[in-house]
Amino acid sequence: MTNVSLCKRILLAFILLLSHTHGIRAGENGGGVQNSEFQPQSPVHYEIQLAGNFGEPRPHHFHGGIDVKTDRVEGKPIFAIADGYVERLTVGLYGFGNAVFVRHPQGYTSVYCHLKAFTPRLQAALRRWQYTHQSYQADVHLKATDCPVAQGDLIAISGNTGSSQAPHLHLEIHDTRSWNMLDPLNFLGHCLTDHTPPQAHAFMAYPQPGEGVFNGSAANQDFGFGSHHLTREFTAWGKVGFGLWANDYMEATYNNYGIRTTVLTVDGREVFRSDVDNIPVNANRLVNSWGDYHHYLRSNVWYMKSFVDPGNTLPMLHADEDRGIVCFDQERDYQLSYLLTDFAGNTSEYTFVVRGQRRPIPPRVAPSLPRLMRWDRVNHFALPGMQLVIGKHLLAEDMELKPDVKRQPGALSDRYTLSDRSYPLVADARLSLKCHRQVKDPSKLYVVCHWGTERFMGGTCNDDGWVTAPLRELGAAYELAYDDVPPQVNPVSLGETISMSITDGASGIRTYRGYIDGRFVLFEEVAKSPVVRCNLRQTPVRPTGKMRRLKFVAIDNRNNQQTYETQIKY
Repeated sequence: MTNVSLCKRILLAFILLLSHTHGIRAGENGGGVQNSEFQPQSPVHYEIQLAGNFGEPRPHHFHGGIDVKTDRVEGKPIFAIADGYVERLTVGLYGFGNAVFVRHPQGYTSVYCHLKAFTPRLQAALRRWQYTHQSYQADVHLKATDCPVAQGDLIAISGNTGSSQAPHLHLEIHDTRSWNMLDPLNFLGHCLTDHTPPQAHAFMAYPQPGEGVFNGSAANQDFGFGSHHLTREFTAWGKVGFGLWANDYMEATYNNYGIRTTVLTVDGREVFRSDVDNIPVNANRLVNSWGDYHHYLRSNVWYMKSFVDPGNTLPMLHADEDRGIVCFDQERDYQLSYLLTDFAGNTSEYTFVVRGQRRPIPPRVAPSLPRLMRWDRVNHFALPGMQLVIGKHLLAEDMELKPDVKRQPGALSDRYTLSDRSYPLVADARLSLKCHRQVKDPSKLYVVCHWGTERFMGGTCNDDGWVTAPLRELGAAYELAYDDVPPQVNPVSLGETISMSITDGASGIRTYRGYIDGRFVLFEEVAKSPVVRCNLRQTPVRPTGKMRRLKFVAIDNRNNQQTYETQIKY
């Protein structure tokens, strides 16, 4: 490195340290406001093509960034999109696999995920942390002066780690102060080619229960867009909400994407607008409220509502005083129009006419008040052996529990289901189950969730035998389980490279550690398998050609421990 280059790096580090110390952040005049001084470049050295865009609806979360294609292979160089410093490295967290967080002085943080490997300097910082904390799973925080980067610096190579189904780069940009997720195409749109407008496939009518009908029915109904301007006349009376199934497209790929901006107007008056460019991380699960979650479960198609549930606080949704619900109270034609726009400004419009026609409206079936959960208050519900507390704003709208209890004489508890269909909450509620019989060690009790597969929910047991754990899905079945059996540890290979298979059929693996002659050595996870592996050549233990003592310890989520020991030659 030349003296001039070194001086530039020192100056950059000094500037970044000042910004870190004095809190120069985006959105000082309002969260999510784009800073014109932030002019990033592409994270790859080829034209970007997307496998997924920002804000696409997924079950329980929005897609929080863009997925950049890497030609279906790993090993593509990944570069810092702007000047900054590496603030954080994570391994095995949030489904990101290996991830790099770069903080920028303009108030943004870029996050690069599913990486195969870091640069040697970052890898060295990661290894120091992992050996200090004796953990493969890592959350490394760095100072502003530890690893400054300039725009275009190599920071990693692409991979397929974490919750990734194929090799690609998942890139996020956050407002550093609020940590809201921002659309990376606000900043990197110039790196893509897109002249293709969004396309609507169908709309859904949602007559409000007891308050409206559509085409003479109180049921939800969907209708395809055979053209941009439907000539078929629809009828409605009372209050009706609408939803839209639509996708965006780009000419360079066959993928489909989420819609950036959707506007619904009635007789030229805007009643609803969504602009998907700023999503609070803690509001992620409200996607199940904005989207028609139950229709998605049946059809794998998202209809995004053009009205807002009373407890939905997503900041990108904007509606009139009726929350976007249209009131058909006059016998006349109502002109409805959807205007769709993508990040590049490509637009498309879809129109249809709804005739206000007086029709009888079936009354709403009155809910059972003891089972009615209100979105705007703390809710308590109890059955013999079970207590449930759903906090305020954990529901997006009022809902009625439909509990079912499977009696299990002789078991630790009965099995409880609170809804007859999937019903995810915005955040954790609190479930308590009573243990029916004495156990040797109450700390080994936990709540298990039956939802496709068994899931460990944790829990703490009080002196009265009640075990309390978090709950987010009302449609799953819950009961108590007990785990005092240690994990299974089996050697796969013993040599210069040591591979161990670790499994646990109950509460699941919490952590594991390996030692050579009492000295910690790092075992790394083998992606999408129960195997962990240690290459002794990459550890501080030097080869001697003599017999060494290997000790491997696996601990499950109820603190049961299994130790495997043997001699190896190294």
